[in-house]
Amino acid sequence: MAKKRRSRRRRGKKKRAPVAAARSGLLPEEKRAEAKADPGIEAVALAEQYPHVYDDLKRIAILASIMFAILIILSFLIK
Repeated sequence: MAKKRRSRRRRGKKKRAPVAAARSGLLPEEKRAEAKADPGIEAVALAEQYPHVYDDLKRIAILASIMFAILIILSFLIK
């Protein structure tokens, strides 16, 4: 016998403003416009802020590729 599937009624999710924006009385669009207009905020590249993260990601990628190569070599040796 086949299983019966429950059908869920999907309710539309209401968009809520963030708590900080609600407290300040600004909507998210207004908040973004205010942030763009603020001369104290500058766009900074992530590479400048997190060089250690990129180094760690490179190390992880190298180790992962070495492990995959070992697995492939072992699969040929075992057969």
